[in-house]
Amino acid sequence: MRRCAWPLLRLPARAGLVLRHGGAAAARLRPAAAASSFSSAVGGDGSSRAPDTSLFVPVPLKPVGAEEDVGAELTRPLDKGEVLKNLNKFYKRKEIQRLGAENGLDARLFHQAFISFRKYIMESGSVSADLHIILNDICCDAGHVDDLFPFFLRHAKQIFPMLDCMDDLRKISDLRLPPNWYPDARAIQRKIIFHAGPTNSGKTYHAIQRFLSAKSGIYCGPLKLLAHEIFQKSNNANVPCDLVTGEERVYANEDARQAPHIACTIEMCSTNTPYEVAVIDEIQMIRDPARGWAWTRALLGLCAEEIHVCGEAAAIDLVTELMYTTGEEVEVRNYERLTPLTVLDYPLESLDNLRPGDCIVCFSKNDIYSISRQIEARGLECAVIYGSLPPGTKLEQAKKFNDPDDPCKILVATDAIGMGLNLCIRRIIFNSIVKPTINEKGEKEIDSITTSQALQIAGRAGRYGSSFKQGEVTTMHHDDLIQLKEILSEPVCPVKAAGLHPTPEQIEMFAYHLPDATLSNLIDIFVSLSQVDGLYFVCNIDDFKFLADMIQHIPLNLRSRYVFCTAPLNRKEPFVCTTLLKFARQFSRNEPLTFDWLCQHTKWPLAAPKNIKELVHLEAVHDVFDLYLWLSYRFMDMFPDAVLVRDIQKKLDDIIQVGVSNITKLIRASQSAAVPGTAEVVSEDLPLPRTKRDTRAVSDRHSARSTEALSIAVDVPGERRAKNLKAYRSSTRQEGLKSYGRGSLANRLLREGLLTQEMLRQLESEWQDQHRNGRYGIGSKRDDQNSSKEMEKEKK
Repeated sequence: MRRCAWPLLRLPARAGLVLRHGGAAAARLRPAAAASSFSSAVGGDGSSRAPDTSLFVPVPLKPVGAEEDVGAELTRPLDKGEVLKNLNKFYKRKEIQRLGAENGLDARLFHQAFISFRKYIMESGSVSADLHIILNDICCDAGHVDDLFPFFLRHAKQIFPMLDCMDDLRKISDLRLPPNWYPDARAIQRKIIFHAGPTNSGKTYHAIQRFLSAKSGIYCGPLKLLAHEIFQKSNNANVPCDLVTGEERVYANEDARQAPHIACTIEMCSTNTPYEVAVIDEIQMIRDPARGWAWTRALLGLCAEEIHVCGEAAAIDLVTELMYTTGEEVEVRNYERLTPLTVLDYPLESLDNLRPGDCIVCFSKNDIYSISRQIEARGLECAVIYGSLPPGTKLEQAKKFNDPDDPCKILVATDAIGMGLNLCIRRIIFNSIVKPTINEKGEKEIDSITTSQALQIAGRAGRYGSSFKQGEVTTMHHDDLIQLKEILSEPVCPVKAAGLHPTPEQIEMFAYHLPDATLSNLIDIFVSLSQVDGLYFVCNIDDFKFLADMIQHIPLNLRSRYVFCTAPLNRKEPFVCTTLLKFARQFSRNEPLTFDWLCQHTKWPLAAPKNIKELVHLEAVHDVFDLYLWLSYRFMDMFPDAVLVRDIQKKLDDIIQVGVSNITKLIRASQSAAVPGTAEVVSEDLPLPRTKRDTRAVSDRHSARSTEALSIAVDVPGERRAKNLKAYRSSTRQEGLKSYGRGSLANRLLREGLLTQEMLRQLESEWQDQHRNGRYGIGSKRDDQNSSKEMEKEKK
């Protein structure tokens, strides 16, 4: 009766269930199971690569409770002990492991799938009738353990659903033909004109002239400042032009009717709207690890009769190759620098040698704090520009520096001056030639600046049309100058590949096949399976994944989740990240984020900063307002008060301008607020070594608390930089003493009145004297040991 009931339960789809013993079973299984899509995906054509299965997260399957057990009625209840023995025997079979590999289960997935399969069977009160009968046959020696494979494979595909749709996933993540993503652009024959030349060569000027003379046009730039500049220039020339950035849209027409010309940040360009002329600025950024995809999208997708591309000559070959794949030719127009640029044979060496029109370039915010304070200590005024400042503050500082009637004649800035600001600079002075960079893996490295970066920054000196007809460039120290000359003499490395990024549509299709995967996991699997040819690379997605993991627990639909994860923010700013989390949480509850809610969260109105920490917090609040405006552009109903937020953002910009104008006062306030000999820090930036060989000294100091970083920048008298590695290590030893003053013991003694600030300074001075005299070297340890032995003898 039991055996006769089995054929009635067999389903036609389970062809593999006709398996019986040993090799014959394996032979019968292969035609049925080898039809798996995964097998063809991996072994079909040689171009496919094996997926990174470590990214495959199993979907948990709950064991079935003790429901009506049809299998037990047809046969008998299972002996779980015998079942466990046979399951383990099944796992160890080489033939089974080989069959698993043919069906996409590598050793890792095979092991995970078996653990889940075994747990499911052992913990379930009942299993399906067909599986129950097979297990019973095996326990009664009427079947073979190989007969379990179809059930095991079915279970594996339930917990790893990607195994069943690998072909589809590979097709979705195939990035080898990006030109085909833009059918509107492929439907027209575009004329590509490459304006190649160094900084200050007039290449962008000629492209913009064609933009202004066209009936319609779009300008795509890397910065809001650049887009705003073209927006103003176009409207001043009586050519109506709209401004479109991630945070706002400004119409040239009062009735909010779209103008024929648009100036936008490159991420915001439309690939569906036809134009007569398009200008893509700074095309060399197509290789940028994070944003390169935006230049690739604009170059391949803009629907314009003429595409004017501006940038370094190093990108000519790549652009020509990309356009070859679209069947479009590239006309190259080369430009030479309009004013001479001279690399001086002598360094600055001392801030006493500064002249009007000088710009000191730093790659650390703390270096900016230190240099600006030392300059003003010499009775000179200086303007300050760095990346995290609001655009309005940058423009105000640039205006102050450029004004011939303003006493401010010195500029201290980061490489943020490399593009987007018109500055009247006579001489560029590199305070350091090493800079933190992000490699292909998303890791932070400290390395020498590239030739491209050096030329971009140095080229800001002697701008055409300014009061300085010739530009000069040098360094703060002599050994840096030698390396800078070597860097500038090297040819610029050619741009070899263009960036790509998965689109929302591609991720949605992935989610359709993998509904239980998190967004972060979807992105990982997409990149793992993606195929690109030699002209492209997949951009770094660490920031995207960081935000995806941060808001994963919040119930959002996939499209909204994707938008939140592409929000432009600095993940190293805790206040901004926390705000995004609150935005997402309230958004998920369908509660609009009002102006009052935002004011309460940011504690608006805010007062002018009294120290550096408050200034940096104001910058973070400005970023929060930017984030609100960016989201309001995408979710207008949920972020309804964009106009009010933009108004208070302008007021905040004014407050930050006041703080930056008095930055040296803020630094002094930060110092006086701390224990004497120390200062407060709020930036994660460490003071950088001048050269690459000094990076070891910096890495040794990374473990120090951030509160120690600014104390170095503020307290070291005279010149900021140590002249060599030995001096750098000496300054590191002095930091150890300063941190002593910050220790909990010193603070407790000060609070209890057992130690005064004067006594602390005297202890510091004595410690330094003893250290210089070698009192705490190896010999001093020996002296301490001898003295302790004498004390022991006296005690005895």
